[in-house]
Amino acid sequence: MLLHFFKMNGSGNDFIVVDNRDRSLSAALDADTIAALCDRHRGIGADGLLAVEAARKGADFRFRYYNADGGEAEMCGNGARCFGRFTAHLGKQPRQRVTFETMAGTLAAEMIDDNVRIAMSEPKDLKLNTAARAPGLEVPLHFLNTGVPHVVAFLASPEVLDDFDVFTHGGAIRNHEAFAPAGTNANFAAVLAPGHLAIRTFERGVEDETLACGTGMVAAALVHHLLTGTPSPIQVDVEGGDTLAIGFEKCGEQAFKNVTLTGPADFVFEGEIDI
Repeated sequence: MLLHFFKMNGSGNDFIVVDNRDRSLSAALDADTIAALCDRHRGIGADGLLAVEAARKGADFRFRYYNADGGEAEMCGNGARCFGRFTAHLGKQPRQRVTFETMAGTLAAEMIDDNVRIAMSEPKDLKLNTAARAPGLEVPLHFLNTGVPHVVAFLASPEVLDDFDVFTHGGAIRNHEAFAPAGTNANFAAVLAPGHLAIRTFERGVEDETLACGTGMVAAALVHHLLTGTPSPIQVDVEGGDTLAIGFEKCGEQAFKNVTLTGPADFVFEGEIDI
């Protein structure tokens, strides 16, 4: 069968997007097929696949996200921005705001000029200064679930971050027994200036560094606030070249509400592929 798809990217984190509101693609989009579509040599090439489905709980749409290995994940911040931009253009008139159901809760996307602002789910499972240690990495590992699990490690300087071996250290943290059995994403950040971070991320499911990770940016910004008191919003530079903004309100000692992620979401091309 021919699969009609769109290619989108959020800050360099790229996705295949398909409209499956009628569920006609459900049987065809198994894990092996999704992995083949995401293959950068023999497929379309992407960090993951986004499927738009009909909502079940009163939102506008249902969000399904699959990593490049074909496994379904709870959420993806950059994917959510692309999903919001895509679904805002479904229908006769573009929408300024859409809501969608994810495995991490119901989210909202607001169109702001060329950017999309995502109202994120509330973070959970915070653990500052975990006991986990990665070989050759002498910095604390902090943990926070921002829709998906993330470890955040702050490095000494932007120069250290530039030369850092994300693949080796990220892979060790992703598979660390402390975060089994689900595993975790691994983020390495450095402070550029007060309220301004740079970040590099090893993504679970992609099993490599990606150019950006929205939920990872949120995790790094919130941990940075807890460690330093830096107020909202916090700017984060990603390897894809963009700067995104994370907004939040603190409630209690270590809890947050009204967490937002604002940044670009772009259409790249549209096509068909035989599957």
